[in-house]
Amino acid sequence: MTSVPQNKQELHRAIELIFDKLLVDYSSIPEEFSRRIAVEGNVKGTEISACDTLAYLIGWGKLVLKWHRLKESGQWVDFPETNFKWNELGALAQSFHYEYRQWNYSDLIAQFKITTTDILALIDSLNNHELYGVAWYEKYTLGKMIQFNTSSPMKNMRTKIRKFKKNNGI
Repeated sequence: MTSVPQNKQELHRAIELIFDKLLVDYSSIPEEFSRRIAVEGNVKGTEISACDTLAYLIGWGKLVLKWHRLKESGQWVDFPETNFKWNELGALAQSFHYEYRQWNYSDLIAQFKITTTDILALIDSLNNHELYGVAWYEKYTLGKMIQFNTSSPMKNMRTKIRKFKKNNGI
């Protein structure tokens, strides 16, 4: 498999593989460390918590599902999200942190599982042509948009979470 998925099977597998590894990492972090502000943030020079990283991944996963649902029903999609432009992704990330700020760690992990399962089900429901055969957003295929917003940030978060665990003796 190439490092960047080129078809439906590779996309599904890429998400599944990084999700499984990330879940092991998250599961090994004790609840009392989950809100510690010591993970490299998405905005340069900031730090966030393990809970915030989950909120970020959940937020992007839910956006992918929303984009697909709206496009499938013929509705206009305000990319990346209403009130945010592509050059405001730091603020969008912070909005995800805010949205899930009251959730406890185990509920965030459960929601991350649900969101990822829903993404995988979406991939399974589509054929390779629908995912990679046609431009879906500007020049990007749906498969590429899913990858940009699921497996890629999951890989990035795993690096940050593993560093957090190492720095905290977990």
